[in-house]
Amino acid sequence: MRDLHRIPFLCLGLAALMLACCGELRERADLVFVNSAEVETLDPALVTDQVSMRVSEALFEGLCRGTADGKAEPGCAERWEVSEDKKRYTFHLRAGLKWSNGEALTAHDFVRSWQRVLTPATASDYASQLYPLLNAKAFHEGTISDFAQVGVKALDDRTLETTLENPIPYWIDLTAFLTLAPVHVPTVEKFGGGWIKPDSIVTNGPYRIKDWRIDDFIRLTRSPDYWDRANVGMEVVDVLPISDANTALNYFMTEQADLLMDKGMLHPSIIPKLKEQPYFHTGPFLGTWFIRFNVTKAPFTDARVRQALALSVDKKRIVEKITQLGENTAFSLVPPGAGKDYQPPTGLDFDPKRARELLAEAGFPGGKGFPRIEYLHLPQTIERNIAVELQAMWRENLGITVNLVKQEQKIWLASMRELSFDMCRSSWVGDYNDPNTFIEMFTTGNGNNRTGWTNSRYDELIPAAMREADIGRRHAIFNEAEKLLVSTDPPIIPVYHYVGVQFYRENLEGVRANMIDNHPFRAMRWKKK
Repeated sequence: MRDLHRIPFLCLGLAALMLACCGELRERADLVFVNSAEVETLDPALVTDQVSMRVSEALFEGLCRGTADGKAEPGCAERWEVSEDKKRYTFHLRAGLKWSNGEALTAHDFVRSWQRVLTPATASDYASQLYPLLNAKAFHEGTISDFAQVGVKALDDRTLETTLENPIPYWIDLTAFLTLAPVHVPTVEKFGGGWIKPDSIVTNGPYRIKDWRIDDFIRLTRSPDYWDRANVGMEVVDVLPISDANTALNYFMTEQADLLMDKGMLHPSIIPKLKEQPYFHTGPFLGTWFIRFNVTKAPFTDARVRQALALSVDKKRIVEKITQLGENTAFSLVPPGAGKDYQPPTGLDFDPKRARELLAEAGFPGGKGFPRIEYLHLPQTIERNIAVELQAMWRENLGITVNLVKQEQKIWLASMRELSFDMCRSSWVGDYNDPNTFIEMFTTGNGNNRTGWTNSRYDELIPAAMREADIGRRHAIFNEAEKLLVSTDPPIIPVYHYVGVQFYRENLEGVRANMIDNHPFRAMRWKKK
């Protein structure tokens, strides 16, 4: 493998050295990580993409934190008690918790931070992560205006009480999720949107941000005030935003980078060779690659059109010809293994004949009269190859023309939020191990819906599932809802369930495949020789 594309690897190494000599030299970090794009934001209340979360999670920590195995463990809270009815959780914070500016971190910071997430003006797409709290949804939607009625209160500086609407099996997992991490609200109020800049940001996590140069690097340094500083493995971490697969791989092969974790960093032509290498690691996780429709725009306002487009996609062809990592084709949004014993419904399979019938019923026989539409994708080789394959399938099976549009990640995210697209590639990684983390986001008005889709029956089913204590009945309700999502009235086309990818050498510890694809930098360290 060392001989694979040997000349480009060496050339890139020389080019990087020349750039370093011409620009500002900096000492190599203990860990150099290649991120697949520039970070959009570091604000826990606003971040939604995995690329940004990786960095923000190094800077902020909630009541619990994630482990290298993707589990939740005590973080800012050292312990908690649960009431008999499993609705009230009382968290006890560790003594001596500090913000990076030296101020004490208290339970009141959690209350103020969660209020900020739920305040509509914040525009947090992940505000619904707090909906399990009593009256949180009502406050976020403006039904009530008194935040004191929401189920979170500071009993004293070190005790936080949370009260839930209904018992749920994943509340502890949610307290490890980034949206629920505290922020230093006085700093947010002082600097506004600029509070995340290196010279103003105040954090509480295992790392501080030392430098951030857009489209170049982010440098993180171990925080001297972090409660578990002794167990943070790396003193300095550099995060490099590199979207090109060849460049990323060259950085790794020339040992300018130590870790890659994005499947988009793989060039399809060399995947078979990479799979043979000892530094190439894969594992299943709760993630699904899918396509979103903008159902507010014709012709996607017609469910028959959306069904026809879905039935025209040969998913097996995509995973065998392009992705090539043994991914399972997806006929549901929820991947296998999400929640104990949950069985997702089987959605729309490849059926070109039925697809043509539906398109004709919608008024476009043989594709005649169908408007020219666009498919939005990211600027990565594998994404481009999938886009070209989809374009061909829709042309061959339906007789329609789909133009391909490429956008950088930040613009792509904005396009989805603003519904400025026709169809676009998308993906979702479970925030916790339960079907709800996939299904809830398509309720009306959810910040992560990003399709414009609304279905009254679906909106009834999701809260009904949340109220249901019996696991079997709960799963049956979710199943009914997911049938609407992927078959009857689909705003999406599930295509395949992810296989996680990590490039790292055997002397790097603390990187392990896990079900939520979460890999905290603080858990990583080099083996001692």
